[in-house]
This record gives sequence, structure tokens and C-alpha cells, in this order.
Amino acid sequence: GGSRKSGVGSRSERQIDGHLVGTGADDPPALLPHPTPHSPLPANESDLRPPTPDNRLPAEHWLIEQTGMPLDAAREIVAYLDDSRRALGALPTQDTLILERFFDESGGMQLVLHAPFGSRINKAWGLALRKRFCRQFNFELQAAATEDAILLSLGPQHSFPLADVFRYLHPATARDVLVQAMLAAPVFPTRWRWNTTISLAIPRNRGGRKTPPPLQRAMADDLMAAVFPDAAACPENLGGDRELPDHPLVNQVVRDCLEEAMDFDGLARVLTRIHAGEIECIARDTTEPSPLAHEILNAKPYAFLDDAPLEERRTQAVMTRRTTANDLGALDPSAIARVREEARPDPRDADELHDALLTFGFLLEGEVDAPELFTELAAARRATVLFAAAGIWVAAERIPEILAVHPTITTDIDPPASRKNKEWSREEAITEIIRGRISLLGPTTATELASSMNITESDAGAALLKLEQEGLVLRGSFTPTPHTQHPTPRQQWCDRRLLARIHRYTLNRLRAEIEPVTAADFTRFLFAWQHVTASTRLTGIDGLHEVIKQLDGFEIAMNAWERHILPLRIDRYEPSLLDSLCFSGEVGWARLTTGVALAPRPHVASWLSPEPAQPALSENAQRVLDTLQTHGASFSRDLSSDQEVIDEVSNAGLITSDGFIGRRPERAGRWSLLAASSDREEAVETQARALLRRYGVIFRRLLTREPNAAPWRELARVYRRLEARGEIRGGRFVAGMSGEQFALPEAVEKLREIRRSALDGRLIVISAADPLNLIGILTTGERIRAIAGTRIAYRDGIALSVMEGDFLRPLAEPDMDVAMALAGRRVPVAAGFVGRTA
Repeated sequence: GGSRKSGVGSRSERQIDGHLVGTGADDPPALLPHPTPHSPLPANESDLRPPTPDNRLPAEHWLIEQTGMPLDAAREIVAYLDDSRRALGALPTQDTLILERFFDESGGMQLVLHAPFGSRINKAWGLALRKRFCRQFNFELQAAATEDAILLSLGPQHSFPLADVFRYLHPATARDVLVQAMLAAPVFPTRWRWNTTISLAIPRNRGGRKTPPPLQRAMADDLMAAVFPDAAACPENLGGDRELPDHPLVNQVVRDCLEEAMDFDGLARVLTRIHAGEIECIARDTTEPSPLAHEILNAKPYAFLDDAPLEERRTQAVMTRRTTANDLGALDPSAIARVREEARPDPRDADELHDALLTFGFLLEGEVDAPELFTELAAARRATVLFAAAGIWVAAERIPEILAVHPTITTDIDPPASRKNKEWSREEAITEIIRGRISLLGPTTATELASSMNITESDAGAALLKLEQEGLVLRGSFTPTPHTQHPTPRQQWCDRRLLARIHRYTLNRLRAEIEPVTAADFTRFLFAWQHVTASTRLTGIDGLHEVIKQLDGFEIAMNAWERHILPLRIDRYEPSLLDSLCFSGEVGWARLTTGVALAPRPHVASWLSPEPAQPALSENAQRVLDTLQTHGASFSRDLSSDQEVIDEVSNAGLITSDGFIGRRPERAGRWSLLAASSDREEAVETQARALLRRYGVIFRRLLTREPNAAPWRELARVYRRLEARGEIRGGRFVAGMSGEQFALPEAVEKLREIRRSALDGRLIVISAADPLNLIGILTTGERIRAIAGTRIAYRDGIALSVMEGDFLRPLAEPDMDVAMALAGRRVPVAAGFVGRTA
């Protein structure tokens, strides 16, 4: 969008900015429930309803109606905004501002203010905020501003309540702050040179020749030093703010900077609305940048508000993911537990325990695995126990601080002489003790700290605020709160160093979960994905329909469907189930080459070759074909009295019937002609989606078992388009497989679950005709021919043995249980061979 000079945009801008949070009858429909100011964000992403195409359709249609954009563009916009809303809890508008903060790889933090007010307002806001931070922390920040966001790159020294940033600038004083910030920015000397040139204060020509630009710049700088000495002065010699002289050129340059290059009046209106409570301000700590933050993190140099070059920007230390945002605000509980365990002392002797007591202020007996070491320290009069019921141990050196907090406590040991000399105020003592305890506990609350020290919560809160000002601790909501009807996130505090480590462990866990799985784990995934494992098998006609949609277009020997494929996936499979689906028009079949493929009836044409070979038919078979072309779908008795003639036309892949004729030709129903889809692009997309449903993760090597599928180059174009829309994910999901890989989002989650699950050691036996026979494709070695009677035994995703006729061929270590499972009623009698029982 273009620059906007005021804090209120046009109607069309407000509608788009207000997307998903509408404010009127013409506003777009909401995709998902929107948190209200009185309904805090859910503690866990699972509390939010996940997006589905049905949720997004109304918003997509609204965009198309309002803007006339294509459907593909509307889908991408809505998916992008939906992911951002789920990451931040809301979307930024001119009535709702969102501030997010996250760690980068260097341990620093990035602050992004999502404010869709245009670059002129945002540049003014960013420059003024940068100056305010510089004055408060005495540290120059890197900053950037775009049409929709402001970025501040913070160092490890900065710690402050995130929500306070909204009020760092006041409309009454913001102009003075901005002017001081502007004087040090490139915008002021640039505008100065422009004004001095057009005002003829600097000659454009000398002796009839044009003055060279370098000379004009030098002369403009000299004029600035004469008219506005503070602007050209060395910063080290300046004491306080630079004073603006009352000079026409200076006044004009300041006006141009504030009203043309930037829009201070618009910024003043925004700040006034913030302080009046008219704008909702949301502060969010996230583990990674939200999708909305990616643009400003990768902003071009013209968006920078400081003079640091691109290669030195702190934003280069930010890692962003291409995946959708599901849990950016959630810290991993296992990471929190791990950091707490790492911070917990594990002393080997009394000296190490004494050091821990000095470091952490005090310790509870339960916080150390060797409580007998406390007794050893007490015997040496180096530590003592206070509040015996609570078991609080304090080193002798820390006793003066404890006595400053609780003067009525009596103790039988004296601190060292060097510690007696210091006078402690109660506030200082509390701060020092909490400084040590916070480095041990990880995320905690003021209430918990106050309870452990037997002080009031207000005393603990005051100490934490002081530590926050020092940059030692950060506040936020770091651990999930129990889900209630109106969850209220607790305000917690955490040592900055520990919090950075928790963020790092959380990111490492997220990245580890999307690392490629092994071929064995992928095979385990496929067994669960295709409902072969006992816990994932389906039932009934709905389950059968789901299996057929998953095996859409896969060609298998006709009799193998009901002997080996469907019974393996459907509990108590009955042929009548398939008949019902076929006769109802839900499922169709076709002979493609040597076998038969089942598919949802509208998809059958997509799997047929657009240029089929013309087989040589007998005279009677040709007559049957002519009858169908003339009269349309017909029953067997209307076509021929000889079933073998109909079978000849069917085996040529030219006709199909309403019913499945695997072993029931007498119940075939009507016969009709088969015709390939006339829309090649639509057929390829149908195949591409079917392959994704079949395998969850698709890559080129899997097409070895798909001879009827389109070439990979055509399928890859569809997958890239679906990835751009956000419908699928691209990446590296299976190790050892070259080329591009694409996956359904739900398949990625299932892969993670399979990776985390323990091996169960159960045997799974499949037919070699099954699409799960991927030996020689996912693994090295020879492929197993797709013969229905050949059986393969797997354990934990690894193929162990193959039964080919009466020959048992081991693929791994020989195993009697495997041989028995493959043989069924057979038993092994000799090396490699199996004989029948009597």
C-alpha cells in the first residue's frame, strides 16, 4: 500500500486492514474466533480451532467480490493472514496494534511493532522510538520501518515490560524527541542540501558552468556549520539536546522532514488515540517471528533508520521457518524442565554445595540430591538452617542479608568479618537474594518467590522490577496455564540467560521434529497412514470409501483387491460394501494396463491415457463397442449373450461397469464406455492430489510404483503451486531421497508422532501387489515383483523376509516367527524352503 498521511485510512483500506476482525456490515467474515480484550490468548495452540478450507471460503469470496482478484491470490492472502492471526492471536489494524518480541540466534531480541499506518508515520514513530530507547538504555539501536511495521533490534542489555513500549512516546513531547532523532538521520542533511540549492543559497552555476555535485555538497555542509553549528558539531562536545536556530532554511528543512518525508501530525493522532485507550494494544512474546514479521526482517536498505549496512544488521541472526505458524508463542514444557534441571545444583562435596548457597541465596533440602552435605556444612559452621519446617539452608556469608529481611530471626553462627561490615537495607537485601534465586528457578512468579522467602508479594515485585531495569530478568507468560473457561495467563519472571536457553531448546526441538526421517520410520508411517496397522484399520462402508480415495488410481490385479488389499485395511471386510459404493456411483473402476484401478468415479477419467493404444478386437467385441457408442450405457443382455465377448472389451480397458466384477461378473450392472479427461491440467492436478493422499509425502522415487501417473515434471509444477498457496509443505521429510519432496501438513504431524513413538516389534505381512511394497525404492537392493501371491514380512518398518511361492527368502536375520507368519498354515522344514503341513 502507499503512504498514508493520517492515522485513519480510506474505507477500502480500513476493510482490508480490519480483515478477520470486522467492524461493520461490509467487513469481511471472520475465519476463526477472535480474542477480545477481556479474553486472553489461549495458553496452548490446541485451544484454537485449526483452519480448514470451509473456514476460509467466506473471506476468500469477500476478497474476490471487493477487489476482483483471482481465486488463487485470494487463497494465498487469506492463508497468510490466517497463519499470522493464529501466531499473534489477532491481526493488526488501525484500531489494533500488535507488538511482538522474540530472541535471535545471537541471544539478543527483536522487537516488531505491527502498525499498518504507512511508511511516513512508521518512519517517524521508528526514529522517535529509537531515540527514546537510546536515551533510556544508552545504547544505539538498529531500526527499520516499512508500510506496515517497525523493527527495533535489541541487545542483551535491554529488559522492560513489553506493553510499556506503546506509551514510550507521548503526543505532547514526541515532536521534540523526533526532531532530535531526525537531526542525526540522513533525512536531515539530504533535505538541507535540497533546500539550500533551490533557495539559491548555494550557487548552481559558476562562471557559466554548472557547479559539480561534490562541490555543492561541500558548500551545503559549510553553510550548515555556519547557520546551525550544533548540527555539524562533534557529538562528544554536545551537552544535551541540539538547539534549533530560528533560521528560515532550518525551519523549512525541519518542516519538510516532519511533514513530507514523514508524517508527524499523523503520528501525533495515533499516539493520542493510544493514550486515550481508543486503540487496542496487544503485546506478544513469541519463540519465532510471526509470518507478518518476515517482511520487515528482510527489509531493503531504504527501510533502515540507521546507517548500519545490510551485512551488519542484527536481523541476519534471525532464523525464520517456511512452515505455517502453529505454536510460535508456546515454549516447550520439556525445554523449561530441562533448563531447570540444568540450573539445579548437583554438588559432589560440601565445598560445591557452599558455592551453590552463595550463588543462589538459599536452597531447600529438596533441591539437592545429597542432603547429607548440608549436615557437613552445618557441623563446620559454614551454613545453617532457617525456618526448619521449610528446610531453608543459608550460607554463613548470606546471613546479614537474611537478617536485613527478617530481623527477628536468631542464628547460632556468625558471618565472616568481611561480610559484617556492609550495611544492608531491606530492599537491597531482598533484591540480592532474588537475584540469586531467579537464576535457579527458571520461569516463576512473584507470588512463588515471596512465599519461599516469607515476604509480601509487593516486596518481591519491587525487587523484580529493579532487576528488570538492570536487564537481568524478563517478564511474560512462559508456562502453559490450565485450560479454563476464561484462562488468565499468569505474569511470570525469568532470568534472561535461562529464558534464552529455553527458547533455543524449544527451537531445536521444533527443528528436530522436521528433520528427515529414516526410510524405516517412513515405512512405519505409511503402514499407519494407509490403515494397515491394527490400531488404524477402518470399518464399514465409510472406512472403505476412505481407503479407496487413498488408493485412487493405483493399479492392482483384479482378484487381489478383495483378497489382499481391502481386507488388510478394513475390519470384517464384505464384498457387499464395495458393491454398494460402486452401484451408488461413489466409486468406479477401470482396467488401465494389466490390472484394475479403483477410484472415486469422477477421478477415473483422470487416470486414463489421453492417447490409448487401439487393440485388435474380434468382430463380436467390436459390435459390443459400437452398441455402447450408439446407445450409451447398456446391460450385459443388451450387448451380448456371451460374457467372454464383454470380458474382451473390458480387458482392453475400453469399458467399465456399474458394479465391481472381480469375482461377480453376473452382478456387473450396466456397462459404459471409458474416456480420458479432455482437460490435461485438471487430470494432472487430480493425480497429484491423489498421490499426496496415498503417501502423505511424495517425491520422485515413489513414482516407480505409479506407471499410470503423469511425469514428475508435470506433477512437480502442481506441487509447487500448492505449496505457494500454503496447502502443502515443501522440504526434506525422508532422508536419502533425492530431489524435491512435498507433504500434507497432517502427514508432517503424523511423521513427527511416528518418530517419537517407541518401536513395538509387531510383524506386519503384506502382499507384494500392495502399494506399500517399496522394497528397492525406499531401500537399496532388488525390487520385489508385484505378484499378489508373494508376501513380505515387516517389523518396525524393516523388511525381514519374502515368501515367493514355496521359497522363503530372508532379507535380514532369519527369524522363525517371521517364517511362520509368512507361511500361515505352513511351517519351515529346510533352509529357505517351506513345505505344506499334512
